[in-house]
Amino acid sequence: MKSDHLKIALVGNPNAGKSSIFNLLTGLRQQVSNFPGVTIEKKTGAFDLPSGKKVAVTDLPGCYSLYPNSSDERIVGEILTNPQHLNFPDLVVYVLDVMNLERHMLLATQIIDLGIPMILAVNMMDLAAAENIQVDIAALQAYLQVPVVPISGRTAEGKDNLLQAIDQFHQSAPPHSAYLRKEAFYALSADEKSLIQSISGWEAGKTDYSKLVSCHLAQDISLAPALQQGIEQSVQSQNFNRLRYQINETMTRFRDMAPSIKRTLDIPSEGYTKWTHRIDQIITHRFIGPLIFFTIMLFVFQAIYAWSEAPMGWIEETFAWMTDGVKSIMPEAWYTDLLTDGVIAGLGGVVVFVPQITILFLLIALLEESGYMSRAVFMFDEIMQKFGMNGRSLVSLISSGACAIPAIMATRTITDWKERIITMMVAPLISCSARIPVYAVLIGFVVPDGNWGIFNYQGLAFMGLYLLGIIASLVAALVFKWVIKSKQNSQLMIELPVYKAPLMKNVLLTVREKVWSFISSAGQVILGISIVLWFLASYGPGDMDAKALAEVSAKPDYATLTEDERDAQIQGAKISYSYAGYLGKAIEPAIAPLGFDWKIGIALITSFAAREVFVGTMATIYSIGSTDDEDESTATLRQKMGAELKTDGVTKRYDFPTALSLLVFYVFAMQCMSTLAVTKKETNGWKWPMIQLGYMTAMAYFGSLLIYQFFS
Repeated sequence: MKSDHLKIALVGNPNAGKSSIFNLLTGLRQQVSNFPGVTIEKKTGAFDLPSGKKVAVTDLPGCYSLYPNSSDERIVGEILTNPQHLNFPDLVVYVLDVMNLERHMLLATQIIDLGIPMILAVNMMDLAAAENIQVDIAALQAYLQVPVVPISGRTAEGKDNLLQAIDQFHQSAPPHSAYLRKEAFYALSADEKSLIQSISGWEAGKTDYSKLVSCHLAQDISLAPALQQGIEQSVQSQNFNRLRYQINETMTRFRDMAPSIKRTLDIPSEGYTKWTHRIDQIITHRFIGPLIFFTIMLFVFQAIYAWSEAPMGWIEETFAWMTDGVKSIMPEAWYTDLLTDGVIAGLGGVVVFVPQITILFLLIALLEESGYMSRAVFMFDEIMQKFGMNGRSLVSLISSGACAIPAIMATRTITDWKERIITMMVAPLISCSARIPVYAVLIGFVVPDGNWGIFNYQGLAFMGLYLLGIIASLVAALVFKWVIKSKQNSQLMIELPVYKAPLMKNVLLTVREKVWSFISSAGQVILGISIVLWFLASYGPGDMDAKALAEVSAKPDYATLTEDERDAQIQGAKISYSYAGYLGKAIEPAIAPLGFDWKIGIALITSFAAREVFVGTMATIYSIGSTDDEDESTATLRQKMGAELKTDGVTKRYDFPTALSLLVFYVFAMQCMSTLAVTKKETNGWKWPMIQLGYMTAMAYFGSLLIYQFFS
């Protein structure tokens, strides 16, 4: 080898246990980033060989063959067919599920024909032993002509043998060309040979089969412009039908290798699929299956609410304690306010979401590891396809009922680019827990308290708001389905793995990765916007204190107010003279047709940090002092808002049309910078977050406009 630094790529089919092997090799020495120029996630790690040599390993996305069905699979073909690619490996460790040996062999033989050095890691040997399945490793190695290592990512059995095989390659590896099999698994036809020979400009080190794959992928991967143009011209001039030749190659490989593969396996007549098939008869049943799924999702949904409540409360209390502590030891100055109300508050706005994210991904990872989530995706795929999404989208939409942030992060399991974008775009329309405080304050102005049989009127109204969000998300998804153009044909290819107990190491590493990704990436944007919002609400032109004091002291009842009441009213008046207050007044002409005044305008601006900020902003504006009784505080806020009159001095400010208009606005509006930050992170740019903000704001504005004008 030219360098002591060995580059390895882990490759394999989805559900082959590749992540288990990756975690086994790297432990905590791993990180997540994106492949250059694309938003596809790249997991990299490092480990040491027995000889002390350093290894850098990349866990490539799971795929079924070199001919892609998704953007994730496309990056695998682009890397493995281009020796000049930045991520081209010195060695491929191909992870194969012994329980699906023949099916997983397709991609393995393709990589061997590329001429890339490869070690075959036959995974899940512990499950095979439990089912008395015997594998002739020597025969498999003789057939493939590459090192074959039995291993279990769950128990770590065979890890040392794999490390030794990698170390042996590192110390004595011949050139890549020596790894060409004496007889290729797939013999190129005369037409295929003619095609690659008619094209000039091939990169050095490419095998004939590698050139052929590049011809198939030329429309989807990055190639030199002259080479790409030459390929397309040759394909057209020779009437080369890519799809027909891909199907022919796949069928030829399976036909030729099936007899040899079957000779290496000894499977009992009552094999490992017995119990899996019996469980699937219930789990994927046309009627029972969806009921089981929604029961599980109800548990997940309730767990996110119930289990996160206490830790979120502790986090809020901790940051409140930090704020009080900083204020007690630092002088009253602008930098103290910046630190407490800007930086610490911004950090609190990031960290407070961690419990929900942790719980969601913990439960989803458990379902994924057990093999159940693949069944849920399979069951609902046909329905979701009608709305431009797929079965995996359902999990994200349901989890949005708790919080859109982890829901958008959960779209990483969706391989199709268009379906993933649509799911991210519509997920925030599902009413989340942050909307509940807003609904709780406003719904009393729309629906009176009372019962219809066993049902509470306001409870039914709550349900109606949630249904409105669900319907809106499906309608928006249909629109995006028509608008977004994609070269890919929407399809779902998924393998239903055997049921198995989750490996907690994998689960915990997955949760750690998702949580840290949110804190380190989305948190930067959230913190920045929090500081901007603090500045807008804390400062204004002229002397804000003097203006606020003059306004409050001019009130007839000023002399009868207690000191705390005066301070509360002064704080409320100060907001109207802040930059945020002037912004509220500036947008008042635009929001007046919705029934909103400048005070609501301020709440719309400040609650962009988070929807629940609406309640705190209105409490400050209406000079509500703090109280230990949250219900009492909320009730007092409702009373103050209910007593507010419009400029005519007669009509209630929060009459039925205005309150309903405001409720509709918060059902549709984005009003969550955290969600935008996560969308920006997941799409690797501001294009889609801005589209998301734009269309949801338009829905909110025109929806509120129609409601207010109709009922006024």
